[in-house]
Amino acid sequence: LREPPNKQTHLATMTEHDDPIETTLDKLKPVFARLSFGSVMGYCSGYAAKKVGKAVAFVVGAGFIIFQTAAYSGYIDIDWAKIKDDTKAKIDITGDGKLDVEDAKAYWRKVRKILTHNVGSAGGFSLGFLGGVKYG
Repeated sequence: LREPPNKQTHLATMTEHDDPIETTLDKLKPVFARLSFGSVMGYCSGYAAKKVGKAVAFVVGAGFIIFQTAAYSGYIDIDWAKIKDDTKAKIDITGDGKLDVEDAKAYWRKVRKILTHNVGSAGGFSLGFLGGVKYG
């Protein structure tokens, strides 16, 4: 029976050809070649936006639960129709009276303009941002 190899001995004798990290990095060379500063910053910004969005959703949801419970219990009266109309008026950036894809596109254009301002290589930012939101 053979004893399993000692991990320290195995690591000490490992060459760059056996190292799984180096092998993986070699396979990813084409991906790294296409990465730009803009795409990396886009990914990081998308990741952060997703986390902030989750926190905001939590606060809004918790607030709704608290206020709705208080209204149900008779402590307060809430005019949800007025809140909805006022909120819609504030976030309807196109001014057409409805919240739709065009509003989302307009907000995205504003955000992209702000986040890529004076960034020398902003190419790939949008794709990186989408990746950060999706996989972050």
